[in-house]
Amino acid sequence: MARLDVTVGRTALKNPLIAGAAEHMIEAGGVLGALRAGPGAVVVKSINEMERGKDQLQRAEYMLLDEQWREIPWTKDAPATAFMATRSGLTPQAFDAWLEQTAKLDRDAKAMDAYAIASLIVADLDKTVAMARQIEQAGLRILELNIGTPYASQAKGVVATELDPARVTMIVSAVRQAIKIPLWVKITGQSERVPELAAAAFAAGGEAVVMAGRLLGFIPDVETMQPFLGTTLGVGGYWNLPLTCHWLSVSRQALGPDKPLIATNGARNGLDVARMMLAGAHAVEMASNVMLRGTDTLSSALTELDAYLQQKNINAADLVGVAADRRKTFADMPLRTDNWKKYVAG
Repeated sequence: MARLDVTVGRTALKNPLIAGAAEHMIEAGGVLGALRAGPGAVVVKSINEMERGKDQLQRAEYMLLDEQWREIPWTKDAPATAFMATRSGLTPQAFDAWLEQTAKLDRDAKAMDAYAIASLIVADLDKTVAMARQIEQAGLRILELNIGTPYASQAKGVVATELDPARVTMIVSAVRQAIKIPLWVKITGQSERVPELAAAAFAAGGEAVVMAGRLLGFIPDVETMQPFLGTTLGVGGYWNLPLTCHWLSVSRQALGPDKPLIATNGARNGLDVARMMLAGAHAVEMASNVMLRGTDTLSSALTELDAYLQQKNINAADLVGVAADRRKTFADMPLRTDNWKKYVAG
Protein backbone atom coordinates (compact mmCIF):
# COMPACT_ATOMS: atom_id res chain seq x y z
CA MET A 1 0.00 0.00 0.00
CA ALA A 2 1.33 3.44 -0.95
CA ARG A 3 2.15 5.83 1.89
CA LEU A 4 1.03 9.44 1.88
CA ASP A 5 3.29 10.74 4.66
CA VAL A 6 6.08 13.21 3.87
CA THR A 7 8.67 15.20 5.81
CA VAL A 8 9.27 18.93 5.49
CA GLY A 9 12.41 19.83 7.40
CA ARG A 10 11.79 18.80 11.00
CA THR A 11 8.07 18.39 10.40
CA ALA A 12 6.41 15.08 9.58
CA LEU A 13 3.10 15.47 7.75
CA LYS A 14 0.56 12.66 7.43
CA ASN A 15 0.14 13.67 3.79
CA PRO A 16 1.55 16.38 1.50
CA LEU A 17 -1.65 18.41 1.13
CA ILE A 18 -1.84 21.74 2.97
CA ALA A 19 -4.89 24.00 2.98
CA GLY A 20 -3.40 27.42 2.26
CA ALA A 21 -4.39 30.69 3.89
CA ALA A 22 -7.26 32.75 2.47
CA GLU A 23 -10.56 34.23 3.62
CA HIS A 24 -12.08 30.82 4.35
CA MET A 25 -9.37 30.39 7.02
CA ILE A 26 -10.35 33.49 9.05
CA GLU A 27 -13.00 31.93 11.27
CA ALA A 28 -12.37 28.94 13.49
CA GLY A 29 -15.15 26.96 11.83
CA GLY A 30 -13.49 27.28 8.44
CA VAL A 31 -10.16 26.02 9.76
CA LEU A 32 -11.78 23.11 11.60
CA GLY A 33 -13.78 22.19 8.53
CA ALA A 34 -10.60 22.09 6.49
CA LEU A 35 -8.81 20.01 9.12
CA ARG A 36 -11.65 17.49 9.16
CA ALA A 37 -11.24 17.07 5.39
CA GLY A 38 -7.90 15.43 6.11
CA PRO A 39 -4.94 17.58 4.94
CA GLY A 40 -1.63 17.38 6.73
CA ALA A 41 -1.87 21.04 7.72
CA VAL A 42 -3.95 24.20 7.42
CA VAL A 43 -2.47 27.70 7.23
CA VAL A 44 -4.59 30.19 9.18
CA LYS A 45 -5.33 33.54 7.51
CA SER A 46 -2.36 35.88 7.85
CA ILE A 47 -2.00 38.78 10.24
CA ASN A 48 0.32 41.68 11.03
CA GLU A 49 0.09 44.83 13.13
CA MET A 50 -1.33 47.08 10.39
CA GLU A 51 -4.89 48.36 10.74
CA ARG A 52 -4.74 49.25 7.05
CA GLY A 53 -4.42 45.56 6.29
CA LYS A 54 -7.71 44.90 8.06
CA ASP A 55 -9.24 47.86 6.24
CA GLN A 56 -8.20 46.32 2.92
CA LEU A 57 -10.17 43.18 3.75
CA GLN A 58 -13.29 45.29 4.27
CA ARG A 59 -12.73 46.78 0.78
CA ALA A 60 -12.01 43.41 -0.84
CA GLU A 61 -13.83 42.18 -3.95
CA TYR A 62 -13.81 38.85 -5.76
CA MET A 63 -14.83 37.69 -9.22
CA LEU A 64 -14.54 34.79 -11.64
CA LEU A 65 -14.02 35.27 -15.37
CA ASP A 66 -14.46 32.87 -18.29
CA GLU A 67 -12.15 32.42 -21.27
CA GLN A 68 -13.66 35.52 -22.93
CA TRP A 69 -12.96 37.67 -19.83
CA ARG A 70 -16.66 37.78 -18.99
CA GLU A 71 -17.77 37.63 -15.38
CA ILE A 72 -19.39 34.35 -14.35
CA PRO A 73 -21.17 33.42 -11.09
CA TRP A 74 -19.05 32.70 -8.02
CA THR A 75 -20.27 29.18 -7.32
CA LYS A 76 -18.69 25.82 -6.62
CA ASP A 77 -20.00 24.64 -9.99
CA ALA A 78 -17.92 27.19 -11.91
CA PRO A 79 -15.80 25.71 -14.73
CA ALA A 80 -12.44 24.27 -13.72
CA THR A 81 -10.85 26.82 -16.05
CA ALA A 82 -12.42 29.83 -14.31
CA PHE A 83 -10.00 32.72 -13.83
CA MET A 84 -10.01 34.16 -10.30
CA ALA A 85 -9.41 37.86 -9.75
CA THR A 86 -9.43 39.39 -6.26
CA ARG A 87 -8.48 42.22 -4.00
CA SER A 88 -7.84 40.96 -0.50
CA GLY A 89 -6.61 41.98 2.92
CA LEU A 90 -5.53 40.62 6.28
CA THR A 91 -7.60 38.96 8.99
CA PRO A 92 -9.95 41.42 10.73
CA GLN A 93 -9.13 40.09 14.21
CA ALA A 94 -7.02 41.81 16.83
CA PHE A 95 -3.70 40.03 17.29
CA ASP A 96 -4.49 38.74 20.80
CA ALA A 97 -7.79 37.24 19.65
CA TRP A 98 -6.20 35.79 16.52
CA LEU A 99 -3.38 34.27 18.57
CA GLU A 100 -5.73 32.69 21.11
CA GLN A 101 -7.91 31.24 18.35
CA THR A 102 -4.95 29.98 16.30
CA ALA A 103 -3.26 28.35 19.30
CA LYS A 104 -6.49 26.52 20.14
CA LEU A 105 -6.87 25.44 16.52
CA ASP A 106 -3.36 24.01 16.53
CA ARG A 107 -4.20 22.02 19.67
CA ASP A 108 -7.29 20.72 17.87
CA ALA A 109 -5.18 19.96 14.82
CA LYS A 110 -2.69 17.98 16.89
CA ALA A 111 -5.49 15.66 17.96
CA MET A 112 -6.12 15.03 14.23
CA ASP A 113 -2.43 14.37 13.53
CA ALA A 114 -2.24 17.66 11.65
CA TYR A 115 -1.10 21.27 12.13
CA ALA A 116 -2.76 24.68 12.21
CA ILE A 117 0.02 26.95 11.01
CA ALA A 118 0.36 30.60 12.04
CA SER A 119 1.05 33.03 9.19
CA LEU A 120 2.68 36.44 9.62
CA ILE A 121 3.01 39.05 6.88
CA VAL A 122 5.89 41.45 7.39
CA ALA A 123 5.31 45.21 7.66
CA ASP A 124 7.43 46.55 10.54
CA LEU A 125 10.14 43.95 11.17
CA ASP A 126 10.53 44.66 14.89
CA LYS A 127 6.82 44.09 15.40
CA THR A 128 6.95 40.95 13.26
CA VAL A 129 9.73 39.59 15.49
CA ALA A 130 7.74 40.39 18.62
CA MET A 131 4.66 38.67 17.20
CA ALA A 132 6.73 35.63 16.21
CA ARG A 133 7.93 35.29 19.81
CA GLN A 134 4.35 35.43 21.07
CA ILE A 135 3.30 32.81 18.53
CA GLU A 136 5.95 30.43 19.82
CA GLN A 137 5.13 31.20 23.46
CA ALA A 138 1.45 30.41 22.76
CA GLY A 139 2.46 26.88 21.81
CA LEU A 140 2.06 27.04 18.04
CA ARG A 141 4.27 24.52 16.29
CA ILE A 142 5.00 26.11 12.88
CA LEU A 143 5.24 29.70 11.61
CA GLU A 144 4.84 30.63 7.96
CA LEU A 145 6.49 34.00 7.29
CA ASN A 146 4.89 35.54 4.22
CA ILE A 147 7.18 37.98 2.42
CA GLY A 148 5.72 37.25 -1.01
CA THR A 149 2.26 38.83 -1.11
CA PRO A 150 1.33 40.29 -4.51
CA TYR A 151 0.12 43.62 -3.14
CA ALA A 152 3.09 45.53 -1.67
CA SER A 153 3.41 47.91 -4.62
CA GLN A 154 -0.27 48.81 -4.21
CA ALA A 155 -0.35 48.90 -0.40
CA LYS A 156 2.99 50.36 0.58
CA GLY A 157 4.05 49.67 4.15
CA VAL A 158 1.19 47.25 4.78
CA VAL A 159 2.53 44.00 3.32
CA ALA A 160 5.81 42.77 1.82
CA THR A 161 6.81 41.62 -1.65
CA GLU A 162 10.52 41.09 -1.11
CA LEU A 163 12.54 41.04 -4.34
CA ASP A 164 16.07 41.46 -2.97
CA PRO A 165 17.87 38.39 -1.56
CA ALA A 166 19.76 40.62 0.88
CA ARG A 167 16.50 41.83 2.40
CA VAL A 168 15.22 38.26 2.56
CA THR A 169 18.35 37.32 4.51
CA MET A 170 17.89 40.22 6.91
CA ILE A 171 14.19 39.56 7.56
CA VAL A 172 14.42 35.79 7.92
CA SER A 173 17.52 36.02 10.12
CA ALA A 174 15.77 38.38 12.53
CA VAL A 175 12.78 36.07 12.91
CA ARG A 176 14.90 32.91 13.05
CA GLN A 177 16.98 34.33 15.91
CA ALA A 178 13.80 35.07 17.87
CA ILE A 179 12.15 31.62 17.68
CA LYS A 180 13.06 27.95 17.64
CA ILE A 181 9.94 26.44 16.02
CA PRO A 182 10.00 25.48 12.32
CA LEU A 183 10.01 28.57 10.11
CA TRP A 184 8.59 28.35 6.59
CA VAL A 185 9.17 31.33 4.30
CA LYS A 186 6.71 32.22 1.53
CA ILE A 187 8.28 34.11 -1.38
CA THR A 188 7.02 35.91 -4.45
CA GLY A 189 6.83 34.66 -8.02
CA GLN A 190 7.00 38.24 -9.34
CA SER A 191 10.73 37.94 -9.96
CA GLU A 192 13.32 36.26 -12.16
CA ARG A 193 15.32 35.63 -8.99
CA VAL A 194 13.05 33.12 -7.27
CA PRO A 195 15.85 30.55 -6.72
CA GLU A 196 18.07 33.29 -5.26
CA LEU A 197 15.28 34.44 -2.94
CA ALA A 198 14.80 30.83 -1.84
CA ALA A 199 18.54 30.38 -1.28
CA ALA A 200 18.61 33.50 0.89
CA ALA A 201 15.68 32.26 2.96
CA PHE A 202 17.36 28.90 3.59
CA ALA A 203 20.74 30.47 4.37
CA ALA A 204 19.09 32.71 6.96
CA GLY A 205 17.46 29.80 8.79
CA GLY A 206 14.23 29.07 6.95
CA GLU A 207 13.43 25.36 7.09
CA ALA A 208 11.19 25.34 4.03
CA VAL A 209 10.36 27.79 1.26
CA VAL A 210 6.83 28.20 -0.07
CA MET A 211 6.76 29.23 -3.74
CA ALA A 212 5.35 31.25 -5.20
CA GLY A 213 2.84 33.93 -4.21
CA ARG A 214 0.17 35.14 -6.62
CA LEU A 215 0.87 37.67 -9.35
CA LEU A 216 -0.48 41.14 -10.04
CA GLY A 217 -2.80 41.67 -12.96
CA PHE A 218 -5.00 44.32 -14.57
CA ILE A 219 -8.04 43.51 -16.70
CA PRO A 220 -10.08 46.18 -18.55
CA ASP A 221 -13.80 45.60 -19.05
CA VAL A 222 -14.48 46.34 -22.73
CA GLU A 223 -18.14 47.15 -22.01
CA THR A 224 -17.67 49.73 -19.26
CA MET A 225 -14.07 50.64 -20.18
CA GLN A 226 -13.28 50.44 -16.46
CA PRO A 227 -10.80 48.14 -14.74
CA PHE A 228 -12.38 45.01 -13.31
CA LEU A 229 -12.73 45.52 -9.55
CA GLY A 230 -11.52 49.09 -10.08
CA THR A 231 -7.79 48.57 -9.85
CA THR A 232 -4.86 46.16 -10.01
CA LEU A 233 -5.74 42.60 -9.01
CA GLY A 234 -4.19 39.58 -7.40
CA VAL A 235 -4.69 36.79 -9.94
CA GLY A 236 -4.53 33.06 -9.56
CA GLY A 237 -5.88 29.83 -10.92
CA TYR A 238 -5.07 26.56 -12.61
CA TRP A 239 -3.16 28.36 -15.38
CA ASN A 240 -0.39 29.19 -12.90
CA LEU A 241 0.57 25.55 -12.30
CA PRO A 242 3.25 25.51 -15.05
CA LEU A 243 4.83 28.66 -13.60
CA THR A 244 4.88 27.20 -10.10
CA CYS A 245 6.35 23.94 -11.39
CA HIS A 246 9.02 25.85 -13.31
CA TRP A 247 10.17 27.69 -10.19
CA LEU A 248 10.12 24.47 -8.20
CA SER A 249 12.27 22.64 -10.74
CA VAL A 250 14.87 25.37 -11.25
CA SER A 251 15.05 26.03 -7.50
CA ARG A 252 15.61 22.34 -6.81
CA GLN A 253 18.36 22.32 -9.42
CA ALA A 254 19.99 25.40 -7.88
CA LEU A 255 19.62 24.44 -4.21
CA GLY A 256 19.80 20.66 -4.25
CA PRO A 257 17.24 18.00 -3.34
CA ASP A 258 17.61 18.39 0.42
CA LYS A 259 16.07 21.87 0.63
CA PRO A 260 12.32 21.43 1.29
CA LEU A 261 10.10 23.34 -1.12
CA ILE A 262 6.36 23.79 -0.69
CA ALA A 263 4.29 24.59 -3.76
CA THR A 264 1.46 27.10 -3.89
CA ASN A 265 -0.58 28.67 -6.69
CA GLY A 266 -2.32 26.51 -9.28
CA ALA A 267 -3.26 23.21 -7.61
CA ARG A 268 -6.89 22.15 -8.01
CA ASN A 269 -6.87 18.40 -7.34
CA GLY A 270 -4.83 15.36 -6.41
CA LEU A 271 -3.12 15.04 -9.77
CA ASP A 272 -2.04 18.68 -9.55
CA VAL A 273 -0.51 17.86 -6.17
CA ALA A 274 1.38 15.02 -7.86
CA ARG A 275 2.50 17.32 -10.68
CA MET A 276 3.91 19.84 -8.23
CA MET A 277 5.66 17.14 -6.22
CA LEU A 278 7.20 15.70 -9.38
CA ALA A 279 8.49 19.22 -10.07
CA GLY A 280 10.21 19.33 -6.67
CA ALA A 281 7.65 20.14 -3.98
CA HIS A 282 7.72 18.23 -0.70
CA ALA A 283 4.19 19.45 0.05
CA VAL A 284 1.52 21.48 -1.75
CA GLU A 285 -0.74 24.29 -0.54
CA MET A 286 -4.21 24.59 -2.07
CA ALA A 287 -6.25 27.72 -1.38
CA SER A 288 -8.28 29.30 -4.20
CA ASN A 289 -10.12 26.14 -5.23
CA VAL A 290 -11.02 25.40 -1.61
CA MET A 291 -12.29 28.94 -1.08
CA LEU A 292 -14.45 28.65 -4.21
CA ARG A 293 -15.68 25.06 -3.96
CA GLY A 294 -15.44 24.13 -0.28
CA THR A 295 -13.45 21.71 1.85
CA ASP A 296 -14.68 18.67 -0.08
CA THR A 297 -12.01 19.73 -2.57
CA LEU A 298 -9.37 18.73 -0.02
CA SER A 299 -10.76 15.28 0.69
CA SER A 300 -11.32 14.54 -3.01
CA ALA A 301 -7.75 15.69 -3.78
CA LEU A 302 -6.40 13.27 -1.19
CA THR A 303 -8.51 10.44 -2.61
CA GLU A 304 -7.26 11.16 -6.13
CA LEU A 305 -3.64 11.43 -4.99
CA ASP A 306 -3.88 8.15 -3.12
CA ALA A 307 -5.37 6.40 -6.17
CA TYR A 308 -2.55 7.76 -8.33
CA LEU A 309 0.09 6.51 -5.90
CA GLN A 310 -1.55 3.09 -5.75
CA GLN A 311 -1.64 2.92 -9.55
CA LYS A 312 2.05 3.84 -9.79
CA ASN A 313 3.00 1.70 -6.78
CA ILE A 314 4.95 4.56 -5.27
CA ASN A 315 4.92 6.49 -1.99
CA ALA A 316 4.20 10.22 -1.92
CA ALA A 317 7.71 11.05 -0.69
CA ASP A 318 9.17 9.21 -3.68
CA LEU A 319 7.47 11.59 -6.12
CA VAL A 320 9.51 14.59 -5.03
CA GLY A 321 11.59 15.97 -7.86
CA VAL A 322 11.38 12.98 -10.22
CA ALA A 323 10.42 15.10 -13.23
CA ALA A 324 12.64 18.01 -12.16
CA ASP A 325 15.68 15.76 -12.05
CA ARG A 326 14.94 14.62 -15.61
CA ARG A 327 14.63 18.18 -16.90
CA LYS A 328 17.00 18.84 -19.81
CA THR A 329 18.38 22.10 -21.14
CA PHE A 330 17.23 23.25 -24.56
CA ALA A 331 20.68 22.38 -25.93
CA ASP A 332 20.23 18.77 -24.75
CA MET A 333 17.05 18.24 -26.71
CA PRO A 334 17.28 16.11 -29.90
CA LEU A 335 17.49 17.75 -33.30
CA ARG A 336 14.12 17.82 -35.12
CA THR A 337 14.91 19.47 -38.42
CA ASP A 338 12.01 21.56 -39.79
CA ASN A 339 9.62 20.11 -37.20
CA TRP A 340 8.21 23.61 -36.74
CA LYS A 341 6.58 23.48 -40.18
CA LYS A 342 3.98 20.99 -38.91
CA TYR A 343 2.62 23.58 -36.51
CA VAL A 344 2.15 26.61 -38.78
CA ALA A 345 -1.50 27.21 -39.63
CA GLY A 346 -2.29 26.93 -43.36
